[in-house]
Amino acid sequence: MYLENSLDFARLADQQDPLRAYRDQFIFPQHNGQDCLYLCGNSLGLQPRGIRPAILRELDHWAEHGVEGHFRGDMPWMHYHRFLTDAAARLVGALPQEVVVMNTLTTNLHLMMVSFYRPTAQRYKIVMEAGAFPSDQYAMESQVRWHGYDPATAIIEVAPREGEDTLRTEDIVQIIEREGDSIALVMFGGVNYYTGQLYELEKIAAAGHRAGAYVGFDLAHAAGNVPLRLHDWGADFAVWCSYKYLNSGPGGPSGCFVHERHANNPDLPRFAGWWGHDENERFQMKKGFKPMPGASGWQLSNAQIFSFAAHKASLDLFDQAGMEALRSKSEHLTTFLEMVLDEADKGRNMYRIITPRDPAARGCQISLLTDHRGKALFQYLADHGVVADWREPNVIRFAPVPLYNGFEDVWRLGELVRTCEL
Repeated sequence: MYLENSLDFARLADQQDPLRAYRDQFIFPQHNGQDCLYLCGNSLGLQPRGIRPAILRELDHWAEHGVEGHFRGDMPWMHYHRFLTDAAARLVGALPQEVVVMNTLTTNLHLMMVSFYRPTAQRYKIVMEAGAFPSDQYAMESQVRWHGYDPATAIIEVAPREGEDTLRTEDIVQIIEREGDSIALVMFGGVNYYTGQLYELEKIAAAGHRAGAYVGFDLAHAAGNVPLRLHDWGADFAVWCSYKYLNSGPGGPSGCFVHERHANNPDLPRFAGWWGHDENERFQMKKGFKPMPGASGWQLSNAQIFSFAAHKASLDLFDQAGMEALRSKSEHLTTFLEMVLDEADKGRNMYRIITPRDPAARGCQISLLTDHRGKALFQYLADHGVVADWREPNVIRFAPVPLYNGFEDVWRLGELVRTCEL
């Protein structure tokens, strides 16, 4: 795609964008009576306009039916997770029976590790990325301690080479091969929250399985951001949230994937709850847990209907737009953003981009590693209506989300950076 750092080019690109109409499906915060320049969808996505009527519908259903709302209407609450399953499965490249929406992200991560982190005297180590999102770090640490191991020796963190900002796939594979049969679990993010690097998940899964380990992915920054093929890649499990790129509201529900080779194994250890019990017998209130088939057998409790309704409204938009089209626009947006940020910093050296330069190796994010002027730059942008993200100690993250951001947004950001005086 030809790119030119000009307002005319940005406006023409937006006019020719086949996804441009989706921007009108979202509500933008205001700054001085104008839409904010919102580039923070990697932290919390904007509110789709369809969410309010979706939640009001469930409020009306509750008012009309009370407890019978679990069984009445075209979307009875007892089966509500089913109304999300097909769209969620398409989003992550899974079979419908391999996916369920339930709980929240870190809760699901712990539930999956009950089943898939089963350390032995020989196999007890976890391989993960260095600098993973803190929830992943804390979950791995606490799980290792729960089983009586020392995180200092049981957790192997793969770090970038000296002088580099991102990981090389060959280094990840080499460490997995080196540790071999001491590994119980390979646990990686899909897109690194700090740098925006998109990992080669298929190769990581293959290496983990060659070593005889289970493989799991945290897709918090990947679901709704990049195309995924979980079933084909063969991951044993994956989890993701819905409040970032999936625009389902703060604390929105999590998705969970369990590969079909495990999903129908009732003997696989798990923590059980009544909503994961065979629904044909659920209300008989008998002892003896009998899991639902597929990933649904990992459910614990009733669906959070209002947040599920919000999530469904957002998933409907993704089904309409399609991840391949979103990914294509995303790569163009980040390439344009990379260009305007490079040009805005010429002669000043306020920052350097730590996100991979190859569009195929990143999500819809560009991260700047700033110098001592970074906090002042971030505040300057905020004062001018830019909503971005500051990460300690000195990184600014910009996420041009293809569902609601456009090329003029990116150009405007570049102009603000270029003309700021620090």
